[in-house]
Amino acid sequence: MKKFSLLLMFSLLLFTSCKKDSVDATTTQTLQSSINDMASSLTTIKQIKFNEALYILKTFGVEAEGDVNELKALGQLINGKKVPEILSLADQVAQQNGIEWASTAPPSLGEMNIFGDDKAKESDPNDVRASSLSILTQLSGDTGNGPTAIQIVPRLVDNSGNPIAFTGAGLETTLEVFSNGMKLSTAKNLMQDNNFKGFNLKFSSLLASKIVDNKIDITVSVKTTGKTFKMSKIGLDVNPSALKVPEVPKTDSTMINQDPNAVIDPSNPTPPTTGTDPATTTPATPKQPTADPKNTVNKFLNNVSSQNLKAAFDSSSNPSWGTYESFSNPTSGFGAIKNVSVKNVTTNASNANSSSVNATYDVTDKNGRTTSLKATFGLKNVNGEWKISSYKINP
Repeated sequence: MKKFSLLLMFSLLLFTSCKKDSVDATTTQTLQSSINDMASSLTTIKQIKFNEALYILKTFGVEAEGDVNELKALGQLINGKKVPEILSLADQVAQQNGIEWASTAPPSLGEMNIFGDDKAKESDPNDVRASSLSILTQLSGDTGNGPTAIQIVPRLVDNSGNPIAFTGAGLETTLEVFSNGMKLSTAKNLMQDNNFKGFNLKFSSLLASKIVDNKIDITVSVKTTGKTFKMSKIGLDVNPSALKVPEVPKTDSTMINQDPNAVIDPSNPTPPTTGTDPATTTPATPKQPTADPKNTVNKFLNNVSSQNLKAAFDSSSNPSWGTYESFSNPTSGFGAIKNVSVKNVTTNASNANSSSVNATYDVTDKNGRTTSLKATFGLKNVNGEWKISSYKINP
């Protein structure tokens, strides 16, 4: 009997010693197992705060799209860390993102599970029952040169459009900003009640070169346990003078490029100049395009219609379209288009270096909706070829 008791004690000791006290992010399974081991050694209140900290880090501490990628990124962020280190890191992330959360405060976000258990529980603060989402917007920060920001405040409302009352939630709230269909930025925050302050979008965070017609579109989504509410506002005005404009690199005009092999005459220390005198140099004449600029627009629209998006992107040099990934995005870019039916393309104005082309066409998206558009394409001469450099949809 004594031998059996010793064996049992040894087995329990071995089992206890196998529990992990730091994160093992080798796989998703080891990540979850190690987190469960760490949580099991905590008090109930500490477990809740630990789960809240993990949720803060997964939602705001990593840059990734989708739950699977967010979990992988979270694992890389906290791999090898123990509970106090994770709580401290979550405090830093919450402070950086303006979230009213602290590891030393009482539980405030309900029952969080970073591994995707969204089922409503008997008492679930995140199971907020609402009919829809509304968005309030207000320009702010005017110091005499126009507003410098826009405050965006989402509210969960009932059937009558009245804000509903709830507290103690931790609803993941996302703001996406677009201009002319291209995503410019994404921000996240937590809605804990319907006094949520929302997002303060500073115009200085938006590149002027990516804003079309000084207008932006916004989409806000709020994730409850049972449903994700989403609403958009289109055509919000921005103050062009407050937008971000990259600084032009400064050069020292007094510096002289000197040949390191040149011999300096001590009696005449001014170094000899090399190359051709700029005053007598005749600038090279740019190569003139031979094709009609409207041909480029026709090819562009046909390539978009046939989903040959790489060829369409290559025929452009438009900074506001960003990278090919942004241009071809299946949700917010030209990748959402199923078909283009061109009605008319005419050259509006043209010279050796730039041109303007008007086009009328119907666009059918992948949901089967068709929209008639009138657009003006700006083109520029790039090494003898016309490239689309701007794009404007007309009323």
